[in-house]
Amino acid sequence: MCESVARMDQRPSSRLSGFYRQTLEQRLLTVAGWAGLDDADLTALRAGLSVEQADHLVENALGLFALPLGLGVNFLVNGRNYLIPMAVEEPSVIAAVSNAARLARAGGGFTAGSSEPVMIGQVQLLEVPDPAQAEQAILAARPRLAALIDPLHPSIVRAGGGFRGVEVRHLPDTPAGPMLIVHLLLDCRDAMGANAVNTAAEAAAPLLEALSGGRARLRILSNLSDRRLAWASCQIPVRAFAGDGVEGAPVAAGIAEANAFAWADPYRAATHNKGIMNGIDPLAIATGNDWRALEAGAHAYAARDGHYRALTDWRVVAGDDGEPALAGRIELPLAVGIVGGVTRVHPAAQVALKILGVATARELAEVMAAVGLAQNLSALRALAAEGIQAGHMALHARHVALAAGAPAGLVEQVAAQLIAEGQIRVARAAEILAGGMMNDER
Repeated sequence: MCESVARMDQRPSSRLSGFYRQTLEQRLLTVAGWAGLDDADLTALRAGLSVEQADHLVENALGLFALPLGLGVNFLVNGRNYLIPMAVEEPSVIAAVSNAARLARAGGGFTAGSSEPVMIGQVQLLEVPDPAQAEQAILAARPRLAALIDPLHPSIVRAGGGFRGVEVRHLPDTPAGPMLIVHLLLDCRDAMGANAVNTAAEAAAPLLEALSGGRARLRILSNLSDRRLAWASCQIPVRAFAGDGVEGAPVAAGIAEANAFAWADPYRAATHNKGIMNGIDPLAIATGNDWRALEAGAHAYAARDGHYRALTDWRVVAGDDGEPALAGRIELPLAVGIVGGVTRVHPAAQVALKILGVATARELAEVMAAVGLAQNLSALRALAAEGIQAGHMALHARHVALAAGAPAGLVEQVAAQLIAEGQIRVARAAEILAGGMMNDER
């Protein structure tokens, strides 16, 4: 594995203090200036996908189901500033990830890397008379497989990708009998690569049948893309966690202890890793990537040693300056693309990529890993410091106000009163509205 090369950062700082206090229109103008968006881009952000476009994307289309598109701020990854477009309905996610990115800046931000974008195509071979001999024949046929597969993907080959190798796995004891599984490795460059890999598996199946004497059944990619990993790390001075009468050391220790719990216990790890995907999925959706594939790969990777574990590691260490620091790291498969698929046809996804400003799929994966680590940091910090419910319910108050029928101009006012009273309930919000606040506003 190798680190991708960090690009020169010629953009303004992503540390947008008070961005959340701006009006919606002010935020649009701020981002337009930051990312160089034009009027067509702003229209795409406001309008998103059309019903006519949706009708060509899925079968039996009826309409659209919209998600809020927000912006994570404060990110510094490999010395470069990023604003993170996130399509998500949960109210705490964007605030949490932005807060964690601000904390990470105290230690120089995130350092991220990735492996080459190699995907795995699987061909299932049944009724193989001599598995050991078949394996030797298949491995020796690597040049023939390359000559067969590379011409199928000329654009990927021109970009420096293409066939990278073949592997054979034995499954001697399955409910359907012994199987030989062939892995075809394909470097997909800036594409996610599902279609390319599936095409390669289909094309190779007849040759693999001839080499093995078996019968090919399934020919499909694997979403456990463990040859296409991304990782991110950060080191934050313990003193950065101090505030509001709370010392930094107990908070940092609490984060490390919470992570150890998730490493050891799958019941905790499931929620821990779900929180990581709370950050990764919204970025994947905003950029038109397959968040379901990312979920499958992440959770499978979390169980790669036979025990489902946390995808992150947090420890209190001696920092570079000798002072205590909290060091965190994440590693997971991230098969994402910036070309093809929905990314190419969804106008809002194209604008999201423009805001993000990534040049390659690997860069997108590295930023995505940093976002997952930031989201995890924020959740663990809340658990270690004040408990997750306090912060989450404060943000949930806006949902409650909307559910009670508060008009747009009163949502924040009703939410603020619910928070002040500590009664974040729909019934109480309805009482506040009925008590004259709405009439006063009119």
